[in-house]
Amino acid sequence: MEADCAKHVRYCHLCQVYADQIKAPPNELRPMAASWPFSMWGINVIGSINPKASNGHMFILAITLASVTANTVARFLKRDIIARYGVPETIITDNAKNLNNRIIDELCERFKIHHRNSTLYRPQMNGAVEAANKNIKRIIEKMTVA
Repeated sequence: MEADCAKHVRYCHLCQVYADQIKAPPNELRPMAASWPFSMWGINVIGSINPKASNGHMFILAITLASVTANTVARFLKRDIIARYGVPETIITDNAKNLNNRIIDELCERFKIHHRNSTLYRPQMNGAVEAANKNIKRIIEKMTVA
């Protein structure tokens, strides 16, 4: 049975398309200390995903979104982070415009949240985040493609 499975995976088109191909050597993980649980949030948008979710959404920000506007991100922060887990001390985002704008700045000022941006190019971190995002997208594709 094991040989049959191995043979199937070798010749299955979908298995080859969605196979994990690790090209970078693993790096040592370094834990970040936080003063209390959920005091620091790292936020990144994944998308666009294909195929779209059943409700037409194409982006992921812990929830699926039809579009990733500043208002949508601000609503997510208020409803899904602040209301559920309390006001974080810090949020860390990449430099995307939907995460760095006047609306998000006003929200952070209102709740006294420190908004920090990740560095423009830090291969160790950017590669890890993008690899995780790619894995999430791959899992979704595997689950939705027949």
